[in-house]
Amino acid sequence: MHAIPKSLALISSLAVAGLAQAADIKFGVAEALSGGAAQYGVAIRNGMQLAADELNAKGGINGNKIMLVIEDEQGKKEEAINVVKKLVFQDKVLMIFGPTLSNSMFAGSPVANAAKTVIFGTSTTANGITDVGPYVFRNSVMESDVLPVTVATAVKHYNIKKVAVIYGNDDAFTKSGYDVFKGVLEERKLPVTSTETYVKGDVDFKAQLTKIKASSPDAIICSCLAEEAANIMTQARGLGIKAPFIGGNGFNSPKLFEVSKLAGEGTFVGSPWSNTNPAPVNKAFVAAYVKKYSAEPNQFSAQGYDAINIVAIALKDVKFTGDLSVDREALKNVLPKATFSGATGNFKFRPAKTKDGKPAGWDADQKPFIYVVRGGKFTLFEGK
Repeated sequence: MHAIPKSLALISSLAVAGLAQAADIKFGVAEALSGGAAQYGVAIRNGMQLAADELNAKGGINGNKIMLVIEDEQGKKEEAINVVKKLVFQDKVLMIFGPTLSNSMFAGSPVANAAKTVIFGTSTTANGITDVGPYVFRNSVMESDVLPVTVATAVKHYNIKKVAVIYGNDDAFTKSGYDVFKGVLEERKLPVTSTETYVKGDVDFKAQLTKIKASSPDAIICSCLAEEAANIMTQARGLGIKAPFIGGNGFNSPKLFEVSKLAGEGTFVGSPWSNTNPAPVNKAFVAAYVKKYSAEPNQFSAQGYDAINIVAIALKDVKFTGDLSVDREALKNVLPKATFSGATGNFKFRPAKTKDGKPAGWDADQKPFIYVVRGGKFTLFEGK
């Protein structure tokens, strides 16, 4: 056997070292890309892909390119569990973004947390999401942070004295939203004339709305996903109900107007993102999104975009070892310190607190914008 010349051996070792230093950083993306929740999941994926492309064009993270491993969890709990398992154990991603809905997050996050892998929600706003454990993060602002501001703004604007409530009682997100709304109404001592429920998949809400109409509320609070909300608003107007709606985070989708058209005029809703935010980073995001996808971004694409950037900032302080368990732990340790001024404004994490004192994850610490629907569009409310 011939000896390898020292010069070639040196070149070979340098090449191997270079490969070790510059490699793909695999982020798992578990989003609902089909089914009813795709209206949120596709927007999130698009925002993430835009952010990853921009970062990679600038050299990635410390020379390492971002690779998104994308899976469709279909907005289903069972599929979310399967997708999280695949991303953690088969694809061996550094971390996971998603799932899309709170139901799916409650199902899939325990798998990631047990595997000591960061799982990062960008659209999951139900209370208790980050109680699962210290590897669970989110940049989606909780309903308990947004809804009190939304209700207070609407009450003052419309001089509301009594409200009716309708919500989906078989979904973690809509049920959590109702619980928050209920607490806000009790705190404000605002009478509830009627409380009605429905289950996922319902399309006929006339029975519930007939009861609501008979109770003569000044406004209707709706903890619903966009498609159900659109049907509820349309059918309410068909029954002659003129009371304005107050919605939760599920309203924040263009899907709301595809069905309801102008039925949602005057609706109040809170959001962590404003399309009219004049900050240069937001204007640049909107322009880049429109150029790439020929469509306007929404709150969910903005949160997906920011989430990638938040993690990228945290990873600048991580030196990858090649040992996945070590690198996953390093990300978990540096991520809480990350701050970012992005499309959704100034962002930082705050520690979640569990009732039993067990280790918990990290929530978004961010102020919401308040919208009112005018002309079939979300318009930033400025007190006029």
